Amino acid sequence: MSLADHLPEGAIITGAHAGDWREAVRIAGDALVTTGVTDAAYTDAMLAAIEELGPYVVLAPGFALPHARPSEAVHRAGISWVGLAEPVEFGSADNDPVRLVVALAAPDAKAHVGIMAQLAGVLTEDDVLAALMNAQTPDEVRDILASQA
Repeated sequence: MSLADHLPEGAIITGAHAGDWREAVRIAGDALVTTGVTDAAYTDAMLAAIEELGPYVVLAPGFALPHARPSEAVHRAGISWVGLAEPVEFGSADNDPVRLVVALAAPDAKAHVGIMAQLAGVLTEDDVLAALMNAQTPDEVRDILASQA
């Protein structure tokens, strides 16, 4: 199963407008809720984790992977994909501003391992990451991801 297969239509948002990192994470969390991956409580947990621990979710230049601990608010492993029209600051000295927010949810400590491995493989390719950050439609995101499978 490729990353594209984990992203139904409602899980991919391109050209999103967020005033700050909290709004960007909320948009990504709302997409998880819309696709039935989580309840809204998981979005609140992602925000609380970043507020408590700082911008640890900003893993690469322009890329954030918000997530929280597994909980009953997670129904199944999944991701949401949010490309931002304007980048936002998370407070990461090395990797701000962020243009791509991929929220990750897992019901337990193991369910997300395959998704993470695929995501890591895609994001280590600078040209692929740039293409994903500039994707204009959900279909374009899926096509780029499918080509990397």
